[in-house]
Amino acid sequence: MDITRNGSQPSAKGPADYFTGQVRLDARFNRDESRVGGATVTFEPGARTAWHTHPLGQTLIVLSGAGFAQREGGPVEEIRPGDIVWFAPGEKHWHGAQPATAMTHIAIAEALDGKVVDWMEKVSDEQYSR
Repeated sequence: MDITRNGSQPSAKGPADYFTGQVRLDARFNRDESRVGGATVTFEPGARTAWHTHPLGQTLIVLSGAGFAQREGGPVEEIRPGDIVWFAPGEKHWHGAQPATAMTHIAIAEALDGKVVDWMEKVSDEQYSR
């Protein structure tokens, strides 16, 4: 058993290449002996990911605030605390906070041959505001 104590890891900024707005990554987890990894991700109002896919899918567990999630070709969906969002393997999608409210979720994904995510183009303001 290994316990990573709350506060023992520094927060990290979400890289500008993959996120729009202010995003904070906390409680990052992954192990060499496991394919599963993830983090607690906080999006400030209006912040969001770029479009991306995961080779083995992704699960989001919304902890607080109000957000949006969208898969390519589908509507922008509202997500709230307690919601669990599943994106299928290879499904192009994005997620983030609503314009006036921050949102925090736990993001969990598995690696396939060492790869967890494929980042794509940023979500435009027009796509975000639909």
